[in-house]
Amino acid sequence: MEMYNPPTLREFIAEIYLKPNNIGVREFSEKLGVPRSTVNRLLNGQTKISPAMAEWLSKVTGRPVASWLKLQAMQDRWQERLQNAA
Repeated sequence: MEMYNPPTLREFIAEIYLKPNNIGVREFSEKLGVPRSTVNRLLNGQTKISPAMAEWLSKVTGRPVASWLKLQAMQDRWQERLQNAA
């Protein structure tokens, strides 16, 4: 079943991880071991979740690598659908 309008990475990461754990972007980037600018680009939709980023996200959040890659795939399909509808 195709998901319509999946959550953005910003929504997902903020609601599932940052807010409940009272963690900001700086601390999150430190836990990931990447520059804050990388996290900001990810959260702002300027970059996609790569397999390497999925590994880092998995280690920090405890969510499986496959779930991060699936979230990115759902967002990619949604964006394609929007572009094809225009």
